[in-house]
Parts: sequence; structure tokens; C-alpha cells
Amino acid sequence: MPHFTQARPMTAKALRKPRNPVVAPALLRQAGRHQGPHARQSAQSQLRHALQDLHPPTPHD
Repeated sequence: MPHFTQARPMTAKALRKPRNPVVAPALLRQAGRHQGPHARQSAQSQLRHALQDLHPPTPHD
């Protein structure tokens, strides 16, 4: 069994930096407010109506 006479020397592990430089800003980022489903649905319907006004459907016989 080995006998230790001295403690191991301290290494500079106190200054840890992220491996990826994008990690730190990504952890601080917060999500913004989401729009409700009604805003998306109304925008889609407005677009559909605008396209129908520009190009009305042709009647098929």
C-alpha cells in the first residue's frame, strides 16, 4: 500500500470556461412572448382573401 507524504499540488481548475463560446450567451437568452393561434389564423385568412381578390377562381364546367 503506497504512503502519501505530501498533498497533490493544486491545479488551476477554478477558472473553467465553456468549451463552446456560444454556450454562455445561449444560457442567458430568454424566449419572447408567443403570439396566440388567433393571430396566425387571421393572417392566413387575410392572405387567402387577398390572393382570391387578385386571382379569382375560374369556374369549371
